[in-house]
Amino acid sequence: MTLRSKTLRILGTRGVPAAHGGFETFAEYLSLYLVANGWRVVVYCQDDGVGPVFEDTWLGVERVHIPVAQDGPKGTIVFDWQATAHAAKHQDLCLTLGYNTAVFCALLRLKGIPNLINMDGIEWSRRKWGPVAKLWFWLNDWAGCWLGNHLVADHPQIKVHLSSRVRAHKITMIPYGADAVRTAPTGPVTTLGLEPGKFLTVIARAEPENSLLEIVSGFSAKVRGMQLVVLGNYAEDNVYHRAVKAAASSEVRFVGAIYDKTVVQALRFHSAAYVHGHQVGGTNPSLVEALGAGNAVVAHDNRFNRWVVGDGAMYFKDAHSFSDCMDTLIRHPDALTRLRQHGQARYGDAFTWEHVLQQYESLLIHYLPS
Repeated sequence: MTLRSKTLRILGTRGVPAAHGGFETFAEYLSLYLVANGWRVVVYCQDDGVGPVFEDTWLGVERVHIPVAQDGPKGTIVFDWQATAHAAKHQDLCLTLGYNTAVFCALLRLKGIPNLINMDGIEWSRRKWGPVAKLWFWLNDWAGCWLGNHLVADHPQIKVHLSSRVRAHKITMIPYGADAVRTAPTGPVTTLGLEPGKFLTVIARAEPENSLLEIVSGFSAKVRGMQLVVLGNYAEDNVYHRAVKAAASSEVRFVGAIYDKTVVQALRFHSAAYVHGHQVGGTNPSLVEALGAGNAVVAHDNRFNRWVVGDGAMYFKDAHSFSDCMDTLIRHPDALTRLRQHGQARYGDAFTWEHVLQQYESLLIHYLPS
């Protein structure tokens, strides 16, 4: 195999460096890792506005910039189609992150271009989507399973789901990764009026399936002597957002959406515990990042979170059981130490970037065009 033949095109994200979400972060880490190992990596990047497609290079990663005038989901669909059409002009191995427009991958299949698809979570099952969006995601879930040469599941339960559509040997389970955070400045914490070790952190979109109402209600049932810090945007014209804020005691702090990585890492690192209310999905990036930061974890009790954290978290089902978790942690602060130790061990076993990216490279090599 020549060095030149080790080429990968990454589709399905807004581009690198990461500025939006988990898939962008993964694309950044994977592309830099592969370039360091002798690969040529091309990442498709969505730009806002109009103009011609152009190319540049970032830290050795080639980028194809595609300007898109449309906003929101429509713009994403336009970008995904243009990126797929561009990739189809070449015979390079492709990695598509997400299946939301997997039907477009038919073009790659027709051209005989090998394409691996990370199938992400079970998007069509989320309560926030209306009937039309659910149908679109459901159809693309099936399309991705059929059209991808191989599928990546980020969680064993996602592999079980995909195995109902295709044979299990077509699916490889590789989880999401995270940085290890072993120290963080206290400045970003104290600037927010918080005392290190005297608050819990929640980082999630304010949606019912992320248990924000249960968490805030359960925490606010009693005086806790510590604060609950809630990150995310809360709009006054949103009924659910108003309900969450109305349930909050004076010990709950809504600090808005924070995208500064240094601030977020400091909040995680100096939290007494990280609260994870996600009820659906695969290996959630925020939960893995909490393990990487050595957080004690209090998580919603479901099959996804149970696999990621195992027996080393405290679990809740509703507001009442979350309140019970808070009672236990406040009465037995030594439990926090045990949970932190378990989280660090679980992170080291399964979720370091080195471990995750090595698995991806081994899989990609297997599908390189001869």
